[in-house]
Amino acid sequence: MKQLLNNRHTYRRIVLHALVLSLLILPLQAAEKILPEAHHPGLSQTIAKLLYQYHYEHYHLNDSLSSEILDRYLEDLDYNKFYFLVSDIRQFEKYRYELDDDVRRGNLDPAYEIFNLYRQRVEERVDYALNRLQTPFDFTKDEYFQYNRKDAPWPRTRQELDELWRKRLKNEALNLKLNGKDWDGIVETLTKRYKNLRKRIRQYNSEDVFQLFMNAVTETYDPHTNYFSPITSDNFRIQMSLSYEGIGARLVTEDDYTKIVEIIPGGPAYFSGELHANDRIIGVAQGQDGEFVDVIGWRLDDVVQLIRGKRGTIVKLQILPAGAEPGDPPKVVVLKRDKIKLEEQAAKSRILEIDHEGKHYKIGVIKIPTFYSDIAAQERGDRDFKSTAKDVRRLLKELEAKQVDGVVIDLRRNGGGSLQEAIEVTGLFIKRGPVVQVRHSNGRINYGGDPDPGIVYGGPLAVLVDRYSASASEIFAAAIQDYGRGIVVGTQTFGKGTVQNLIPLNRFFRARDKKLGQLKITVAKFYRVNGGSTQHRGVWPDIQFPSIYQYMDIGESTRPNALAWDQIKPVKYEKFADLTDIIPKLRVRHRIRANENPEFKFLRQDIEEYRINKNKKVVSLNEAKRRQERERAKQKRLNRQNARRAAKGLPPLKEGEKDEDKDKKDREEKNDYQLEETAHILADYIIFSTHSLTGSIH
Repeated sequence: MKQLLNNRHTYRRIVLHALVLSLLILPLQAAEKILPEAHHPGLSQTIAKLLYQYHYEHYHLNDSLSSEILDRYLEDLDYNKFYFLVSDIRQFEKYRYELDDDVRRGNLDPAYEIFNLYRQRVEERVDYALNRLQTPFDFTKDEYFQYNRKDAPWPRTRQELDELWRKRLKNEALNLKLNGKDWDGIVETLTKRYKNLRKRIRQYNSEDVFQLFMNAVTETYDPHTNYFSPITSDNFRIQMSLSYEGIGARLVTEDDYTKIVEIIPGGPAYFSGELHANDRIIGVAQGQDGEFVDVIGWRLDDVVQLIRGKRGTIVKLQILPAGAEPGDPPKVVVLKRDKIKLEEQAAKSRILEIDHEGKHYKIGVIKIPTFYSDIAAQERGDRDFKSTAKDVRRLLKELEAKQVDGVVIDLRRNGGGSLQEAIEVTGLFIKRGPVVQVRHSNGRINYGGDPDPGIVYGGPLAVLVDRYSASASEIFAAAIQDYGRGIVVGTQTFGKGTVQNLIPLNRFFRARDKKLGQLKITVAKFYRVNGGSTQHRGVWPDIQFPSIYQYMDIGESTRPNALAWDQIKPVKYEKFADLTDIIPKLRVRHRIRANENPEFKFLRQDIEEYRINKNKKVVSLNEAKRRQERERAKQKRLNRQNARRAAKGLPPLKEGEKDEDKDKKDREEKNDYQLEETAHILADYIIFSTHSLTGSIH
């Protein structure tokens, strides 16, 4: 035995198997059922009343919504149908047309009954997983795992569910093996992962279940109407203050993964340019040399605590990029934690010089990460308070002094911010008139208009947007387009054209010595001056770039129950120019350049490949096949990277060689092909313009 134990790998295997066996031998303590707290029934009734009274659509809770509530609740609990059986779903059918009445009456028993059975099913699956990990998998068999089961039927029997889970575990084990782990390491990682899943499900309390079910109710109205429990309200307040120390990303838990839903301008994640919405975080490490902690199946609060930390310290994230397929290697992103400061979100300018049609052009570029305003300083009477409109006014004057030929306003990845700032920035480019219409839930319409009768910049203008440009960004781009003030270039914007208010529930429901949460509720909708809403459709550019985002689940139109696009009466406004004849000419010239530009060619190839792969729902569980697929993908990425480097006059990289050039970020900014093409479009616009442009600052 002593000789046996001196073998490190054998000893490690014995310890790991003993750990698994101990988890199985120890009697599973039947967790007490979670029940509603005393104040939850009354709070349910209050929320039902507030939804009807204040939501933009004033929907009645009825049988139709009740059916949606049940489906959404089950989807939130078991998105990929890995836990419930057909018999469970049939048992829940009796509630399909009763939940609306239950919410209004404050009867939460069905919601808690469903959750308690879900928790039991999770415990059973963890038991199965830990037991199955005692036996290695055979990775030479030709088997396939269906990883996307959203539209698959619910498993009929436990045997069918066991087989589904065997393949799920085998896929997870193969992913770890492909990333360099031996069987012992695989067992260790997956044992921790499923112990964490058990820990997470056992940590659920009554407030967690209430929040989960209430959001199934509120999100049948629209995706931006949510119930925040007291602890979630506190976290939301911390995030909105933009002063916490971390990476600057808003996160949610979805299907055992921690998913990024928004990158906050001015934070480390934003400046890195390596993280995007819909990326999934699967591992977190502390410092440059820290080991990664697998966070699949963790509670969101616990993942956030790992990511947050002291300013100046390093955190490493293992990321599955949006659109990555099972088996794709994770990407490692290294970030230095820092505070998110208003000044780091400030608009910045630079000059892009291009040669176009035999002439040299100087194009001013103003990047606006968000529409910001230091409200606290403004309320103190500080005349030097920071605001987007003040900064853009200053930058325009500086660019005019440098005699630029035109200006590009870059709103890519600008998720919105202050509506008033968007209105005032628009006013820098038009003489006078309305900028946006806001229709409230009571039918009243307000107009946001340019407060300054003068034009700060009247020269050639282009606005560059992408799918992440949302809310206030869309108001600005839409107004520029409707007034004929400039050319909108890029991709369809997000389509977030609604307004939400936060309602503290303590104002409406008194619970003795109990802090309650908040209801975030949609109360109004944005409309352009031409009468069309920015909701759902967003803003369609005059000159459209190809985009992979149109095939990804990004944008308001991809969200369940998103409010529809509609129209109201247009308002009177005086157009700056009629661009009807110019835009088709600009499109023709753009297409000619894009067909010759290698970056646009690469983008079209990426889009086609993603479009084909998006509908794939299965992955091979054969190790040799997966390695071949991975090697092909790796070689393709290297070939693509070297093709780009060759186009820029740079030497090729060898396999495994990284681009360690310290000036890489600056070089990438200088070679922003979308911005450069926008500058050429603006140069064409200058050539084709027949109307008078003052180009003066005053």
